[in-house]
Amino acid sequence: MERFAEAGASVGVVGLGYVGLPLAMACAEAGFEVLGVDVDPQKVAALRAGNSYIRHVAASRVAELVGRGRLRVDTQHDVLAEADVILVCVPTPLGRHQEPDLRFVQETAKEVAARLRSGQLVVLESTTFPGTTDEVLRPLLEASGLRCGRDFFLAYSPEREDPGNPHYETRRIPKLVGGVDEASGRLAVAFYERVFDEVVPVADARVAEAAKLTENVFRAVNIALVNELKMVYAAMGIDIWEVLDAAATKPFGFMRFDPGPGWGGHCIPVDPFYLAWKAREHGLRSAFVERAGEVNVGMPGWVVERLALALNERGKAVRGARVLLLGIAYKPDVDDARESPAFPIMARLLRLGAEVTYHDPWIPSLPRVRAHPTLPPLGSVDLTPERLAEADAVLLVTDHSDVDYEMVARHASLVVDTRGRLRRVPGVVPA
Repeated sequence: MERFAEAGASVGVVGLGYVGLPLAMACAEAGFEVLGVDVDPQKVAALRAGNSYIRHVAASRVAELVGRGRLRVDTQHDVLAEADVILVCVPTPLGRHQEPDLRFVQETAKEVAARLRSGQLVVLESTTFPGTTDEVLRPLLEASGLRCGRDFFLAYSPEREDPGNPHYETRRIPKLVGGVDEASGRLAVAFYERVFDEVVPVADARVAEAAKLTENVFRAVNIALVNELKMVYAAMGIDIWEVLDAAATKPFGFMRFDPGPGWGGHCIPVDPFYLAWKAREHGLRSAFVERAGEVNVGMPGWVVERLALALNERGKAVRGARVLLLGIAYKPDVDDARESPAFPIMARLLRLGAEVTYHDPWIPSLPRVRAHPTLPPLGSVDLTPERLAEADAVLLVTDHSDVDYEMVARHASLVVDTRGRLRRVPGVVPA
């Protein structure tokens, strides 16, 4: 507690992605010595050179912290033996059958356990189902021979990053903290209070885990609702965007969510299935949550169907059609393509025989995607009047703000818009 109060402790951060890197930098800027670990040697090399591989994380901040020795990075877990606090920020994806895949958490726990020493605080930040910290992580750490609450301390504090949001940098987002035991909770709160403007203690790790799932399930369900309404109103010839504009004039009892081509990002497409899986363990079915997942997962197929119908009306089949996708990132103005609906849309179009290209100023080359391993190694093409005129269809998937949409509307012979960006332009097909 004294070392936290004086920022004299060292902090290990495992996983330096969209969550781990901003967190590591916030800890370093709060005065802690930070030891970052990532198994990707390219990330480690970039950080050591003072560069950033996340567009909204300024390279100048990285260079300053690395140059001052506040941030050290490595591919080896051995440096964790030096840390007083170990923060685990590794992926928690879905398996092939939409079941939780905790292998990265489990592998990290084993690496930590091999180096665990008395007095260390371990905190899991990865989004997961209630019970993961004390049912999965704790036994793996106690395999070291040390006991939680006596020799080491264990807590859960969910990440709440919103990549690209300029209004909420890491330290300004209220930090939920729940310990596996009372002492662990108090220590974790004391640590995070040195880093974050506001820390919110909760009863235990399970409450913190459930709160994180609830936040994202809330968004997933509401996204599914407006996506389903979009399909229903489209069949009725009603503009969903005009409906939402009208409904949003009510100053109470309505919270606006906008439809799109599906869902994306690491959390929202994953968390509902984590909760549904855990509910089945207790003999329950979260039918409402599962239905939301079905709607959102089905949206890319509906978008492709709308595109196919629009092409058909112009006497063109999908097979052989030149389709230009605008946007690969899962949301506007970020370089994050995790779980983007652009991937299932592209995969489906390729299976139907379309010739697919894409333009995305934030994603210069198509990343490898576990769920779609057969996607070709494409790169973003320049968006020119000639390129737009050559395409049989332009499909707007992600509406980045630095795209000239007037040029798109002027030169493309067919635009299918999933985001409502060009909804007031005559001839644009909503999807």
